[in-house]
Amino acid sequence: MKYFKNFFPILCLSISLLLLSYIFYKSEISWQGSRRNFYIIYYIFSFLLIFFSIIIFYLSKKINEYLIILSVSLILSLYFFEGYSLIKDIYNPSINIKKKIYEKQTGKKYDTRSKLQVYKELKKIDSNVTLKVSPKNYLQNNHILFPLSSISNSKTIYNNENGYYFIYESDRYGFNNPDKEWDSNELKYMLIGDSFTHGANVNRPNDMASVLRTLSDKSTLNLGYSGNGPLIQYATLREYLNPNVKKIIWIYFEGNDLIDLNDEINNKTLISYLNDLTFSQNLKVRQNEINSLVNDVLNKTNLNKYTRFIKLYKTRQMMSNLLKVKSLTKKSVKNNTKNNPLLPLTQFKRIIKQAKNLSKKNNSQFYFVYLPKYQRYKNGYEDPNYNLVKKIIRELDIPFIDIHSEVFQKEKNPLKLFPFEMKGHYNVEGYKKIAEIIYKYTQG
Repeated sequence: MKYFKNFFPILCLSISLLLLSYIFYKSEISWQGSRRNFYIIYYIFSFLLIFFSIIIFYLSKKINEYLIILSVSLILSLYFFEGYSLIKDIYNPSINIKKKIYEKQTGKKYDTRSKLQVYKELKKIDSNVTLKVSPKNYLQNNHILFPLSSISNSKTIYNNENGYYFIYESDRYGFNNPDKEWDSNELKYMLIGDSFTHGANVNRPNDMASVLRTLSDKSTLNLGYSGNGPLIQYATLREYLNPNVKKIIWIYFEGNDLIDLNDEINNKTLISYLNDLTFSQNLKVRQNEINSLVNDVLNKTNLNKYTRFIKLYKTRQMMSNLLKVKSLTKKSVKNNTKNNPLLPLTQFKRIIKQAKNLSKKNNSQFYFVYLPKYQRYKNGYEDPNYNLVKKIIRELDIPFIDIHSEVFQKEKNPLKLFPFEMKGHYNVEGYKKIAEIIYKYTQG
């Protein structure tokens, strides 16, 4: 212990310098500075650690002894928590409940594999397999290119909420469509939205876009993608809108769309779509660049579970989410009014107005669909922005399709429209009922 106390200051300084070197390598060499904003907090932490390590040289041996105990305890606690998080995921009680229900109802085995297991197994059979990479992954990047979709013409693995994995063949632009839809002379519907529009977590033909294709017997394009907020959705509309689209369906999810918008308005590329009506990245002719960039992200994402454990992946993810919530809470308090507990309603209104104007210019009818979240029916939660969003849409004279009142309130048990009546996206029945309402209110 005596030797270790003497060695402790040198050890701390060495680890600090190694950490700074690693962060520099990841930020400036591996990512070529494109994710510098993401690594800022790690730079700050490493510099503070170096400063702390230098101070240790001038502290008494007794204080150093306390610091050793404190440091070892902290490190062990972090890894115990990481281990607990991993075990909790593996032995999640809700999975056992889902397994019993799924196997009883379908006679099939619930797929308990992790997404990475599925990816590695399919990759052995078909090299043209990829994982879903959402546009929001580029919010902190400084890439010249900001993709609004993912890899094209590839078998894309999403998640498992219904007992099986949501896997689809992406189209020529990386969206969840049969590729032939882009060749249609007339498009009945174009859907804009987030993961619910994307199709999470049901396979074709059970997502909203597929059901609308069946109901209308017309071509339908789905431009939804997981994690998209209103500004990314608007940018997607700007980049991929076809002149032969009859009806544009903007699908809003009350659970996180305004929260996502808080992040999106701070991205220079995305805000250009809102501030400059002539701005474009010309993404339709840059799909090879998008494929290359997404592949680069996947290659740099460590898929090894042991490395993820050493790097405290789950612990850091949880801390990041907590900091995000805390930041949003501070903003809400600072900018709070009695009727405006969440922030970016002004920007939201601008986005929807511009989307409507773009639709009108394209001779397309524009509809706004409001999707409710699980907590409404599980806990009786009322979203504080429900009436505010509704008011904005009506002020803009846009047809408002309220899925809360048109679908869920009419169910004796609204929870049955969610996977196993648990928190998540909608199930096959839920998507079907929503698509039927959209079809009903968009005729004529």
